Amino acid sequence: MDFSPLTKALASKSYQNIADICDNLLLQAAAEGVAYEDDWPYSIHLLAHIYVDDINSARFLWKSIPSAIKESQPEVVAVWKIGQKLWVRDYGGVHEAFRGFDWSQEVQCLVAAFSELYTKRMFHLLLSAYSTISIQDTALFLGMSEDDATNYVLQQGWVVDPASRMLTVKKQTIVTEQKLDATKLQRLTEYVFHLEH
Repeated sequence: MDFSPLTKALASKSYQNIADICDNLLLQAAAEGVAYEDDWPYSIHLLAHIYVDDINSARFLWKSIPSAIKESQPEVVAVWKIGQKLWVRDYGGVHEAFRGFDWSQEVQCLVAAFSELYTKRMFHLLLSAYSTISIQDTALFLGMSEDDATNYVLQQGWVVDPASRMLTVKKQTIVTEQKLDATKLQRLTEYVFHLEH
């Protein structure tokens, strides 16, 4: 089996493409009747679906992995633990699952990238859902110590009340530019001209 597209994607850190690459390689192997189960990078494939926030495909892949692979490759089980925590929305548990395994070199970069992405997703979730939140809850969502979480959100303009240990969320202003389309302006001009005459 030629894994060079996967190797290139990992090397270039094109993590958002890995799930599709693995899916296509799997379909190719099945179409050609190639035995792949023992050599298949299940950990990477599973984590790639989790990375692109496709937990349903990750669940389907998990169910299709042979029991012998699950028993002989603890890293595959560790990746699925991340998926399970995401499925039940155990936000703090996701971070624990990241840290709870000694990842292989080839999976470590993808786990680190997803951990960073997940922290950003959680920050944006907090940003949209809360006007105030406790330091303790913020730390849980972001998977950080309370001091690190406080410093992280303070850098984003949030305000801390040390007495109550509460954070005030600073909503980010969304700047949108309205671009004028010349063809629309032309049609509007013609329409107004038509009405006036």
